Amino acid sequence: MIVTHLNLSDFRNYETVDVAMVAGANVFVGSNGQGKTNLVEALGFLSTLGSHRVSSDHAMIRQGQDAATVRARLEHGDRQILAEVQINRSGANRAQINRSVIKTRELPRYFSSVLFAPEDLSLVRGEPSGRRRFMDELLVQQSPRLSGVMVDYERVLKQRNSLLKSARASGIRENQLSTLEIWNERLVEFGSVIIQARSSMIAQLLPEVVSAYSAIAGAEHHASLASHLSILSNDTADEATIEQAAVRGGALDLAEIENNFRSALARLRRAEVDRGITLAGPHRDDLVLELNDLPARGYASHGESWSFALALKLASAEVLRRDSVTGDPVLILDDVFAELDQSRRARLARAVEGFEQVLITAAVLEDVPHKLAAHIVRIKSGRIVEAEEQ
Repeated sequence: MIVTHLNLSDFRNYETVDVAMVAGANVFVGSNGQGKTNLVEALGFLSTLGSHRVSSDHAMIRQGQDAATVRARLEHGDRQILAEVQINRSGANRAQINRSVIKTRELPRYFSSVLFAPEDLSLVRGEPSGRRRFMDELLVQQSPRLSGVMVDYERVLKQRNSLLKSARASGIRENQLSTLEIWNERLVEFGSVIIQARSSMIAQLLPEVVSAYSAIAGAEHHASLASHLSILSNDTADEATIEQAAVRGGALDLAEIENNFRSALARLRRAEVDRGITLAGPHRDDLVLELNDLPARGYASHGESWSFALALKLASAEVLRRDSVTGDPVLILDDVFAELDQSRRARLARAVEGFEQVLITAAVLEDVPHKLAAHIVRIKSGRIVEAEEQ
């Protein structure tokens, strides 16, 4: 799938803008703060319903306006789709496909993209929550039905935590909290599906991460992935220091996950009532990134961390394209090449040249390998000032 046209209204610094795009590589060039990243952020939001830069949708609405609109014309073979999302300052966001209203959460069914940006360095160096978010966004893109499961899990988790906090405040003992069992079963039901889906995704990602890391950084180091599951841990420390059990290998069996989940809730019940919080479940798990059998977080250099984060995103794109009926995901590289040396730039260019469409932002055109600089769009102060074919 490719994006042939993008229109933004009141999005970030754009009052209105129209951008034509082509198959293959497209380079958006402009000094920092001119609006090039805003263009790819809009497309990222269209496919994931989230921004790689901010947690609040409201930050993407132009100052003084009530709503922002992102419209993209998509093309796959002979099929054309007009996808649109309206981001509202008050009230729910709205979405349309070919001018027909759909549920916003259904947008990922129609458009898939994988975006890599400097912020993604936090996938390697940051907290588990960022890696969980990365996994869940990828899962929803591959299987949109999981979005509903994740919403249900968060709802049950919130209710269960509320019950635990009330019990803690009123001094109720854990053996007197009979209503907790009701929420336990719902937590196990939805949480086990998420844990299994993540384990399956890790199994799919692993060979692609190994290949992508080698392609970017060379064969001197070996990258690997593992799951850390809180349902297999006896530790009740806070999330920042919890020692969770590592799981390597293929996808986990759902029945086994459910049994381990129930056992964990029984084992941790007293601690949960004492602390007023749920201590086991996918909301406390982690994706562990390993380099030469050591955790990349804390051991990897800046360059190794950058290469690992980029390998994760390239692996994601490979997983999504494998079974897609709408073609490749659009691959977006936001300000990537400035961080790479000459050899890694060339390796990355070779790694992405097989994708149907690659969108690249750069402050300096010379940072982008020549083979990727076929279609150039120049941006200044929220305006397209020049588009040229080289």
